[in-house]
Amino acid sequence: MKSYTAGPNEEGVRLSRFVQSVAPALPVSMMYKGFRNKRVKVNGKKAAPEDRLHEGDQIELYINDEFFAPAQQPAPAKPKPAKKIPLRVVYEDSSIAILYKPAHLLCHSDRTGDASLIDAFIARQTENGEYQPGQEAAFRPALCNRLDRGTEGLVLAAKTYPALRDMNEIIREDLLHKEYLTITCGVPPQGRHLAYLRHSEKNNKVTVIPSPAPGYKEIITRVEVLKKQGPFSLCRIGLITGRTHQIRAHLAFLGAPVLGDIKYGNRKLNERTGKKSQELCAVCVRFGQIPAQNSLAYLSGKEIELPRPGIEARFEELSRFRPAR
Repeated sequence: MKSYTAGPNEEGVRLSRFVQSVAPALPVSMMYKGFRNKRVKVNGKKAAPEDRLHEGDQIELYINDEFFAPAQQPAPAKPKPAKKIPLRVVYEDSSIAILYKPAHLLCHSDRTGDASLIDAFIARQTENGEYQPGQEAAFRPALCNRLDRGTEGLVLAAKTYPALRDMNEIIREDLLHKEYLTITCGVPPQGRHLAYLRHSEKNNKVTVIPSPAPGYKEIITRVEVLKKQGPFSLCRIGLITGRTHQIRAHLAFLGAPVLGDIKYGNRKLNERTGKKSQELCAVCVRFGQIPAQNSLAYLSGKEIELPRPGIEARFEELSRFRPAR
């Protein structure tokens, strides 16, 4: 038998998820059998898989030792020093942080082993003592949204499980609004634009059409042209829906693709300007009216803007660009 005490980051965690996190080798069928046979108890009483934990709960697991994770976790829980990257925090409180992700940095690690934003955030939380890997059973700091590798800007991160759970609820209920700055090739039509998008997993590319069709999802994008310079425009984009590659594909559909975009962009202008990544930056997050029962209700009406976004300076630099004759 092993016993655990639920900490603050287990508050609200589903009991079955907790069991899977501390006994990762336990087959799911055996876990549910253990619940039926009273081998999982909370505060000395029989518990159900769907029960939610509270800080201070005593969890007893009458499960064979071989199914539990080793007591000493190997170094994966610690960030790799060779891949440590600077982390810019734009906003922070005890529950969440809003981070700046540079272009070309992954949000999450992939098979390439390249550094990622979440690795940097976990390293920071570990170094300052806010996250202790050896003492956490069911939670690690997590990102609440993501950006494409080539897109820069603001990404939300949760420091605690309640914050992650409640931020996900805010996003599901469309109470988080995001705005971007982008440089386009040409001048897109201003206003609120409706279209339909389908994502192909095979080539990770989307198709946009003007009318509904089977397999296509509705997209709504708001476009405001801020400045014009030669063949380029600096635009502020509001995401009403948030689909894969929505801004890039929708602007290309509207006849003004994002400068530097390899998949949907203007190849000739990309080559002539030397741009090798899309000029797209998430510059603002704004919270709607969050229900009072949500632990992040204090964020209602709050707006966080990225100070001095570099994309504005890069747009001004395009004044030197001379189109080919």
